[in-house]
Amino acid sequence: MSTVAIMTDSNSGITQEEASKLGVYVIPMPFIIKGTSYFEGINLTQEQFYGLLAEDEEISTSMPAMGNTMDMFDEILEEYDELVYIPMSSGLSGSTAAATLLAEDYGNRVQVVDNHRISVTQRQSVLDAIELRNKGMTAEEIKDYLEKVKAESSIYIMVDTMYYLKKGGRVTPAAASIATLLKIKPVLSINGEKLDLFGTARTLKTAKSMMIEQMKKDFAERFNSPDGKNMNLEIAYTKDLDIAEEFLAEVKEAFPNNEIVVQPLSLSVSCHIGPGSLALACSKKIG
Repeated sequence: MSTVAIMTDSNSGITQEEASKLGVYVIPMPFIIKGTSYFEGINLTQEQFYGLLAEDEEISTSMPAMGNTMDMFDEILEEYDELVYIPMSSGLSGSTAAATLLAEDYGNRVQVVDNHRISVTQRQSVLDAIELRNKGMTAEEIKDYLEKVKAESSIYIMVDTMYYLKKGGRVTPAAASIATLLKIKPVLSINGEKLDLFGTARTLKTAKSMMIEQMKKDFAERFNSPDGKNMNLEIAYTKDLDIAEEFLAEVKEAFPNNEIVVQPLSLSVSCHIGPGSLALACSKKIG
């Protein structure tokens, strides 16, 4: 039986330490700050990042250099027969297309998964890939399965401030000003490739209720699992763990049948939405 390695990027929220424990590989996402390259989880921590964000430093995101990606492919394939690479959604970055192009040089040994996941749902895809590998699937079979179920996930994100969306050009200055004046907290959704506006709320309490009620609806109508037993459920946050833990108590009450994972959002997402954000995400368990 061939040996299969699992690789992802740091958008998954999997740290280098956790990767070692799981037996997977994580390529760090690069950030450009003051003309210098930093790498998530290597020389840029969550604390350093939010410190720079608070100082209003110009921070830009990028995808891993093709040479670095190829170097990691080469290193892994010295030890393994095959490799499954799970990068962030192709709808949010060009890294999937770049990796797919590189994979052509490796025949069928490298399988790049485009299952439209990001952050905690991307992390769950890595865990699913490990489980599928342990069941004896080949790299190609794992890729096919993960892409087959790519629509079986949801993410809803409450943004505390429009400032960072405005700064990154995701909304117009006029829309951001009106939202700030009215103290509107937008709730965004990721249901596939793109980040879209799902709804708006005037208070944090209303935004949290909106996300919980929509998740209940998704469980029942999209995933045919009203009791939640067939679903993975996650909370993600930017910077403020206390708010996430308060949200956790509310989500536990709403979904008593689910084990709920709490993780910080990856910095590449946080860069565009800022601190104080909350997300509620789900994906369907392997059948």
